[in-house]
Amino acid sequence: MFASPLRQPASRQLQSSTTPQLYEITDKGYGKDAVKLMHVNRKGALHSIQECEVGTHLKLYSNKDFLQGDNIDIVATDSQKNTVYLLAKKYGFESPEKFALILAKHFLNKYSHVEEAHVHIEAYPWQRIRQDYGNARNSGSYDNFQSHNHAFIFTPTATHFCDVIAKRHDPKFTVISGIKGLRVLKTTQSSFVNFVDDEYRTLADQHDRIFSTVVECSWEYSDIENVNFINAWESVKDIVLKNFAGDPKVGVPSPSVQHTLYLTEKQVLDTLPQVAAISMSLPNKHYFNFDTKPFQTLVPGDNDEVFIPVDKPHGTIYAQLTRKDLKSHL
Repeated sequence: MFASPLRQPASRQLQSSTTPQLYEITDKGYGKDAVKLMHVNRKGALHSIQECEVGTHLKLYSNKDFLQGDNIDIVATDSQKNTVYLLAKKYGFESPEKFALILAKHFLNKYSHVEEAHVHIEAYPWQRIRQDYGNARNSGSYDNFQSHNHAFIFTPTATHFCDVIAKRHDPKFTVISGIKGLRVLKTTQSSFVNFVDDEYRTLADQHDRIFSTVVECSWEYSDIENVNFINAWESVKDIVLKNFAGDPKVGVPSPSVQHTLYLTEKQVLDTLPQVAAISMSLPNKHYFNFDTKPFQTLVPGDNDEVFIPVDKPHGTIYAQLTRKDLKSHL
């Protein structure tokens, strides 16, 4: 049974009703973050796992929890945590996006005083262990590599995340997927020349340089009914790697980080019609040549083998590409 709302003294009630409001709450919300979840799907001997961290945030119609300290409408963050586990038990976990949609819909359907639900999920990168049965490595054949039924290895190549935002009076849910922490490097076929040359410039034209970045990428879906979220995420990651690296034997030229970024975003939109917009940020992780000129008696000749990694400061290049007939929440 809910407690009665707190009542203010008469003098305070009178003051609050007659005094003009000088401020307004323009944004708000509360929730539970970093709810760690492991879901095991057991299909006979073949098991699948999904481990993730879930964040749930709610916006209420009323501001009385902030203004009067009245908690009658608050769905406790501990209750939100329990909801994550109970809905995972009830519905399973097909993908971060599908589970986020289940949670967001639940909060709107269960609590009529909730105006908006925002669910954020980050998946842990587990993959099945593949083992060699039959000396495949030495024979050059990988036919004898088998995927394990119930054993997995943590492969932190990149993080799959998603955000789902559900608003009560908007029938279309916002679904955003993303990649973060995807660090890549290539040792050639990257250049940067003919940029602004003025009194502030010290950087020489870079005709062939190491190119390294940590990909941060997110995209918004215009169609969530006809998309396999796991396959779409893998497709975007493959497109990112293809445009960065190119053909395994000959590579692909990159005249600038900007151009590589644009070609990647364009191919994502060309390949996935369900994606309305995509945003990428590529910090340029620098590797500078160590100057061996003062040490010619020790190591004669030019140096193209030894570099100094410099993470900070670094350049950052970002852009968003959107279909002209659609608006994006990115």
